Amino acid sequence: MIETLNHLIDEIEEHLGDVPDVDGVARASGTTGYHVRRMFSSLAGMSVSEYVRRRRMTVAAADVVGDDDLLMIAVRYGYGSTEAFGRAFRAVHGVAHGDVRRDGGPLRSQPQLRFRLTVEGSASMDARIHEQPAFRLIGHAARVPLIHEGVNPHIQEHIASLPPEEHVRLKSLSSTEPAGLLQVTADVDDEYTEGSALTHLHGVAVSAETPVPDDLDVIDVAAGTWVVFRISGPFPAALQSAWAATAADWFPSNPWRLRQGPSIVAIIERADDFSTAVCELWMPIERS
Repeated sequence: MIETLNHLIDEIEEHLGDVPDVDGVARASGTTGYHVRRMFSSLAGMSVSEYVRRRRMTVAAADVVGDDDLLMIAVRYGYGSTEAFGRAFRAVHGVAHGDVRRDGGPLRSQPQLRFRLTVEGSASMDARIHEQPAFRLIGHAARVPLIHEGVNPHIQEHIASLPPEEHVRLKSLSSTEPAGLLQVTADVDDEYTEGSALTHLHGVAVSAETPVPDDLDVIDVAAGTWVVFRISGPFPAALQSAWAATAADWFPSNPWRLRQGPSIVAIIERADDFSTAVCELWMPIERS
């Protein structure tokens, strides 16, 4: 996977004016575009498209400082007008391209990424492979923006809006693994772009045949294989670090890749103030 990501970086660099063929790079490596996009965003902290935009504008800045026609520069980097190019330029550099042409800066730089795998061998991730029959996730769902680091206030607000008795009621409905109250992330943008909308469901897992109360939302999940990571420590920092570690350590070392489906966090134990927790992170996988 590390080799595949670096090949994608090379392809992006050679064709900065084009949309990167992530699916083609993935197929050539025997994997899927979905898995490559998710691994890229987990390791780089940004989506493929955001990285491409930053690299385009980093390289384009040298052209803007020169004498080339601005429309010619815009087309060179994949934009159909100077206005579209100007919006992307300002978003990356914080200034208009006209100001940079006149004053020479200020400019921000996105270095070319290079992924590396460091294998220490001194620690292992607590993971298990689990075959799960079809089941349902039921609870209260909301559309919220994706936030990579720190507490997501939109999710906090969604959960806090539920009365205490509703948490008790939901927990009583749990009838299959993953057990207990769950935080479910579904309908995520393939590139895991910061700020993109996702579905967050606060609920429980039940069997596929379980009738769903009219006041609850439902996500039907097909039978399949899951990897389950057990995580403990500060919440949500330890959980977010584990997400990155799966991409950096576990997936490159094991014959599995991510498949489409929700990711699930089961809270096993927690401090009263939720500052620390023991969690299980469930991720849908298939053999690579």
